[in-house]
Amino acid sequence: MCDSDINRRAFTAASIAASATIIAASTARAQAAGVTETDVQIKTADGVTDAALYTPAGKGPFPGVLEFTDIFGLRPASRDVGRRLAAAGYVALVANPFYRTKKGPLMDPAVQATFNFAKDGAMLQPHLAVLNAEATQRDELAWLAYLDGLPQVSKKAKLGVVGFCMGGPRVVQASALRADRVGAAMTCHPGNGLVTDKADSPHLLAPKIKAKTFHAIAQNDAMQMPDIADKLKAAYAAAGNPCGAEVYKAAHGWTMSDGAVYNKDEAERAFAQMLTLYKGALV
Repeated sequence: MCDSDINRRAFTAASIAASATIIAASTARAQAAGVTETDVQIKTADGVTDAALYTPAGKGPFPGVLEFTDIFGLRPASRDVGRRLAAAGYVALVANPFYRTKKGPLMDPAVQATFNFAKDGAMLQPHLAVLNAEATQRDELAWLAYLDGLPQVSKKAKLGVVGFCMGGPRVVQASALRADRVGAAMTCHPGNGLVTDKADSPHLLAPKIKAKTFHAIAQNDAMQMPDIADKLKAAYAAAGNPCGAEVYKAAHGWTMSDGAVYNKDEAERAFAQMLTLYKGALV
């Protein structure tokens, strides 16, 4: 065994252990706050979505928030976001975007920890290939309807959505599909897929969106498209519904505690921004 193999295994083990420690501490805080965690099944036109539901302590009803995961799907780190939202007073639903091809986490933590998109990206294609615009719209409508139909979710308050990485464009799409119910939307390191030169670019949906929106952009994504924040702000402003857009001092994926680029300080700042957004809009 060469030194590089030893170093890689040590790095993988350390990354998994660090993430487990962070999530364990968050779980303990959520349990102390009385958060209830339940695995649920949501029927859609294309099958049954496995999902995690987090409910705050107390009688409620509470505002509801739908989380769109990043490329690695429904796993401990994405579940932890839902857990924290519930501890803050929101009913949080975290759906598996890949339920058509894979239940639960998309891959083993050890594989994820050393995943290289340039070398290993082909592994994702079977799961991504079925997620065309029509399929994702069907999912978004079904998941929002499920969340909105829960007795513990307030029918007076608007719904919130949050998306990470590939979940960012889905936040924008869902906000446009259910502009009548989605009142606050947050994207975290959504990549450059929000603003493209194509006719179906997500930012062109701004005129259909009524939600108060904030886009938290990764530093390296902004390096590839330096004017992405300005273009997003301009699109929403032109639609009469100004959004927030800021480049954070962190790399793509920085909010996920199981990632190699996890940045605790900037992750906490993004989470605080999300809570501020929801507090002001989900009424």
